[in-house]
Amino acid sequence: MLTTKTIVAIIAAGMAIIGNVPYLISVFRKQVIPHPYTWLVWSIVSAVTFFGQIAKGAGVGAIPTGASEIFTIIIFLFSLRYGFKHVHRKDTIFLVIALLGLIPWFLTNDPTISVIIVVSIDLVAFIPTLRKTKAHPETERHILYSMNAARHGLALFSLEAYNIATVLHSVVMVMVNTVMSYLILKKRK
Repeated sequence: MLTTKTIVAIIAAGMAIIGNVPYLISVFRKQVIPHPYTWLVWSIVSAVTFFGQIAKGAGVGAIPTGASEIFTIIIFLFSLRYGFKHVHRKDTIFLVIALLGLIPWFLTNDPTISVIIVVSIDLVAFIPTLRKTKAHPETERHILYSMNAARHGLALFSLEAYNIATVLHSVVMVMVNTVMSYLILKKRK
């Protein structure tokens, strides 16, 4: 019999699919132009977060992160071909900062420290996409970010252990994805 936490984790993982499949289709159709630097860093960050959650006892609560990670990698790969080509010098600086931020993770064995570091990196990685979206909201779809905010909110309820390593990423992602959705919808009006 499925527990409530398992059901919530499955629903949250389903929301990752609901949010990401239309986004992938829009990328393929060139209706959305993802920023490759951001998606590369998100791929790394999501992998670290997923394994950190597992190590710190998230249990089934790590399922939504794992489901989302699959799509994050796929979108990054699509962004190499269909993504934003006008990379600014600032974007490269943010990528370098994000990648340098991984060094402390390799030097520590504590998933908590790793998750704090990668969530910080995640926020830095969001900056090029926020900047691009503010200037060109038509290059993004709010459904991905709205679903991400809702998915992360639900994922918090599916966790089997609550600590910094299992909670921090989802809390921050609820906030940042809400801001992205707002920027996309506000500019379109």
